Amino acid sequence: MDADNYKNDSQTEMLWAIKAHHHAETYFKLISQVDASRLHLTKYDDDIYRQFKRYFKTLKVDVIKVDDLKSEAAKLKWRPFCNMYEGKIDEFNFATLLRIDCSKGYEEENTILVTRIQFYAVEIARNRRGLNKPLLEKSSDTQLGAQDTQER
Repeated sequence: MDADNYKNDSQTEMLWAIKAHHHAETYFKLISQVDASRLHLTKYDDDIYRQFKRYFKTLKVDVIKVDDLKSEAAKLKWRPFCNMYEGKIDEFNFATLLRIDCSKGYEEENTILVTRIQFYAVEIARNRRGLNKPLLEKSSDTQLGAQDTQER
């Protein structure tokens, strides 16, 4: 279909938003309940991480600068990286929600829209560097506090 003739369909956009929200919610529950440094998000995690380090040596992943993903210069840099995973990663270019600051949850002010492969690249890096571990510890502390309250 010619992109110039394509019109946004509100029902399609709503379905996308539901799917993206469900993905974010599921991922956040997962990293809040298991040691994320041991997670494998895809069968290509090792390759994604190796290529990510090669393409984006200096990119800070604990707190993302939106321009590092969204500026025109960044898009030019990301495009060849992302396209390496076409045909390998299902829905590699599907819109996905990414937390800007990995120490926080998916609040509106802490979320940006990226492609699925960008999400994987950043989150695999965060997981391997132990940056998501505080979420597990925070979740454990909350569960212990709730358990203590119930026992009283």
